[in-house]
Amino acid sequence: EKAKLLRSQPAQIVEPKGLLYVQQREFAVTTPRDGSVSILGSDDATTCHIVVLRHTGSGATCLTHCDGSDTEAEVSVIVSSVKSFSDTTGYGRLEVHLVGGFNDDRQLSQKLTNQLLRAFDLQPDDVHLVTFCVTELNDREENDTHFPIIYGIAVNVKTAEIFPATFPEKGPDEDLRSAHVLTGATLTNIYDAKMEQLHIGPYFWRPFPHVDFWLEQDDKQILQNLSTSPLAEPPHFVSHIRSTLAFLKEHPFPSRSLFPDRKPRIYKKNEEGLWEQVCSDKI
Repeated sequence: EKAKLLRSQPAQIVEPKGLLYVQQREFAVTTPRDGSVSILGSDDATTCHIVVLRHTGSGATCLTHCDGSDTEAEVSVIVSSVKSFSDTTGYGRLEVHLVGGFNDDRQLSQKLTNQLLRAFDLQPDDVHLVTFCVTELNDREENDTHFPIIYGIAVNVKTAEIFPATFPEKGPDEDLRSAHVLTGATLTNIYDAKMEQLHIGPYFWRPFPHVDFWLEQDDKQILQNLSTSPLAEPPHFVSHIRSTLAFLKEHPFPSRSLFPDRKPRIYKKNEEGLWEQVCSDKI
């Protein structure tokens, strides 16, 4: 019933003000007391799943975008991160919302759904499954091709409302963060809720293999080879991958060009509610 209700809602466009956008293999946790961020969100999930974990007592909320790379470890990390903001002995319980995936040919969505359920089941804490809108419950068919119904969701940290969403702005450092994923990142926490700061990096990778070859390929080749579900990708998938590859070509050694001082890039919300870079000297 909950999945049906969620699927029936049109995707809302979430503007950047007060938003913390989470990319693949990233997570962020905050509480209703946060003065800068009121919405956590992520989209462009095809076979990936977006997971929201919330403690009803403290209101501490985590959103992550999982792709099945190391699900068991990732679930442990997000559970402990939410618990670090919550007094789990007192009032309230842990609730999880799983959204994403569809009936894809390779059954990657189904596999990820099973991994996530198993990983939450293995947690020593009781976790209550509240929203389950994944794989076959998030699937639509058109001319014999399957697609996800919901590609993205947002959670309002203050009201706990979860809704289908799209995000015109995914910044800051969108290419840098995507490059980190494309070069094999593990799940990364990007937000310090106590300081209300977004921390990106420092990230290090080796020169991306055959980057020139990939940049020369046509859209079809990129879609076929660099997507888990070529037929169901959103229209901007190829341009996003191209932009990330160009970034990797430009920065083969991030330790020299991007993070020479080995410090993260730090952003804080300004008075308009938009991310603004903070000089690392001031920290």
